[in-house]
Amino acid sequence: MIQLKEYRGHIRNWEALCEELKLDKTLSHEAREAAILTNGYAAWGEDLPDHLYGMFAFSLYDTDTDTLFCVRDHFGTKPFYYYQTADGKLLCGTTIRGILAQDGFVKELNADMLQIYMSLTYVGGEDTFFKGLKKLMPGCTLTFRNGEISIRRYWTPTFHADENKSLEAFADEIHETVKQMMREVKTDDETAESFLSGGVDSSYVLAMSDAKMSDSCGYDDERFDESGLAKQTADLLGRQNSRCRITPEDYFDIVPYVMYNMEQPLGDASAIAFAIACRETAKHTKLCYSGEGADEFFGGYNMYRNAERYGENLKTFYVGNTNIMKEDEKERILAHYNPNVLPINLVKSIYEETEGLDPLTKMSDVDIQIWLEGDIYLNVDKMSTAAGLEIRMPLTDRRVFDIASRMPSRFKVNEEQNKVAFRTAAAKVLPDEIAFRKKLGFIVPIRIWLADEKYNADVRRLFDSDIAAKFFKIDEIKAIFEEYIGGNSDLWRKVWTIYTFLVWYEEYFVKR
Repeated sequence: MIQLKEYRGHIRNWEALCEELKLDKTLSHEAREAAILTNGYAAWGEDLPDHLYGMFAFSLYDTDTDTLFCVRDHFGTKPFYYYQTADGKLLCGTTIRGILAQDGFVKELNADMLQIYMSLTYVGGEDTFFKGLKKLMPGCTLTFRNGEISIRRYWTPTFHADENKSLEAFADEIHETVKQMMREVKTDDETAESFLSGGVDSSYVLAMSDAKMSDSCGYDDERFDESGLAKQTADLLGRQNSRCRITPEDYFDIVPYVMYNMEQPLGDASAIAFAIACRETAKHTKLCYSGEGADEFFGGYNMYRNAERYGENLKTFYVGNTNIMKEDEKERILAHYNPNVLPINLVKSIYEETEGLDPLTKMSDVDIQIWLEGDIYLNVDKMSTAAGLEIRMPLTDRRVFDIASRMPSRFKVNEEQNKVAFRTAAAKVLPDEIAFRKKLGFIVPIRIWLADEKYNADVRRLFDSDIAAKFFKIDEIKAIFEEYIGGNSDLWRKVWTIYTFLVWYEEYFVKR
């Protein structure tokens, strides 16, 4: 007998699977997906995830063979963690707190992870900040039988450029595939809203969806406020727009809530704004679309335009979208530094997989395998779950990635523009001024707010605390903070990354 022990997610191709497995399509969402997973495992065994499209993490128990089978989806949109106790028992699930609460778990800090975090601003790779607790990585399965853990990678991003296909043909394929995604991403009886910034990704998703309401957030400072652009897009598409105003007081007040619910520290400043947006959006809907995935798949970041310049040097330094502290600086400010713990070690296997491919493809693959899982998808999952909101990401799908994997890099990035083919596809339903608008990113005025004495009292408290002294040389981190306050605003990321770790540590190892 196959039992579904834990599941979170949304299977997009459920209709086809119900037909293939001869299941009742009229079952509720929960019953239908449970039936797909249990019957699918009975039919295909460990090949089950190859048959699934969507966002998922789950575990199945086969009572006949006393086997636990765990799966994380291809891109890691949903988390899955595991821990083996001293007596050989396996603890696993989709939340860290759920595992921490189980008998046999010994809560100890994995201090080496701080060195990774200080560079990446997130927890990259399979290890976590809890000693012995690991992430099941994207595209992997875990089998537990007879006290033994076996990890298998069932899917790996691969790239094969098709030089015979035109830009327009790729744009057409993107557009037709996104149409299919929007048909699958919800059922007719569900009602969804859609997050909307001033960028092309969220605008394209909204334009292709049946969402009547879009949700945006903004600030009083017009230099950072994209909500006006979002409102213009919503008006043009004939949709309503709900704007959430984020104040610095709201922003700093919610930081402990974010770090607690994130379960691991995250130094991405946009995560705090996103948490507020999720909380506000959940007041009027329980289902929302978001546009993650397109940047990494189709060449959306401005740094990708430097790929050719980096060339073969990439594998010596590029560890993903963020790399805010070098080794000499970490050695200077950390109370304990281990020279063997290096972020570059996380991506060596990725560079081996992409040997011989062009630099842009290598950068993209690092971000798909490390940055998306460790930062973007973690943020989306944890903050939406905490708010009671379900987020589905139509652009994160194997079929969308398949197009990107066959696309020559010149159709992703050129001298004038990024995400060229994707924007060309979006221009089929959006005006050029939206489809080809310069990427702004999810910007937050934290660079300014963090220097304001009205808001940074907790930063000062933690930088001068016994907690900080456990991990940092206090004089060194206070010097970084004072230099930032004194006008070197480029240091804000370093200050924020240190601060978010200290808040997280206080939440998990001091308060609880």
